[in-house]
Amino acid sequence: MIEAKEIVQEIQGRPVLNGLSCSFQKGRMYGIIGPNGVGKSTLLGLLSGVERPKRGDVLLEGRSVFAYARKLLARKMAVLQQSGLPPVGFSVREVVGMGRYPYQNWFGSETDDSEAVIDGAIEAMGLQELEQRKMDQLSGGERQRVALAKLMAQQPSVILLDEPTTYLDIGFQVQLLDTVRTWQRERELTVIAVLHDLNLASLYCDELLVLHRGTIAASGTPQDVLTASLIEQVYETSPSILAHPLTGAPQIMLQPKWTNK
Repeated sequence: MIEAKEIVQEIQGRPVLNGLSCSFQKGRMYGIIGPNGVGKSTLLGLLSGVERPKRGDVLLEGRSVFAYARKLLARKMAVLQQSGLPPVGFSVREVVGMGRYPYQNWFGSETDDSEAVIDGAIEAMGLQELEQRKMDQLSGGERQRVALAKLMAQQPSVILLDEPTTYLDIGFQVQLLDTVRTWQRERELTVIAVLHDLNLASLYCDELLVLHRGTIAASGTPQDVLTASLIEQVYETSPSILAHPLTGAPQIMLQPKWTNK
């Protein structure tokens, strides 16, 4: 459904991605993992069409993302940025409603009533009690939940998430990823998420891509990818890996170098 072909990208003259190729299929949730500075967010920006590669191309449904009109692309793809939403003076409901922009005409209206879509997105993220509150009155975690509700109101078929659990405590991290996963399965969406927490990536993603030194060091199911040898190679730390007692997904236990004596 979406494919990166021989991507080469630099940032301020520094090579970040070097001939990277990968593909993402409909109805799957993917996690992009790897150490800081390996180009995870850069790859997401290229997949979204916001950034252009120095060489290579990104195809969505067989067509370059850079050939789509922006409004048409926004009907197919939505992006949750790492920084979330700024604390602007709009209400929560107004911001969630902005997700309907790709479907609006020049006069800012839609043929169909979108209020039910907006209501559903607000309810899914547990924002009913906050919907009339101004964005500058919310915490960073609450703004992140509003950002995801806005994305849900956009009704895309491809979702790109750049560290979506930033600013969230562990309870809301689970709520957010549970919501995304349920939504993805119900609508057969393609979800591609940059994640720092390897245990969350293992629990929620069908497949993982490990970026290292400008290319993909490994890809496949969490069971295939999250091995002690690969973690040591990429992250330069020695982990212990256990199976989750309920799901069987690999979970990483760090091994500190100091010991109590």
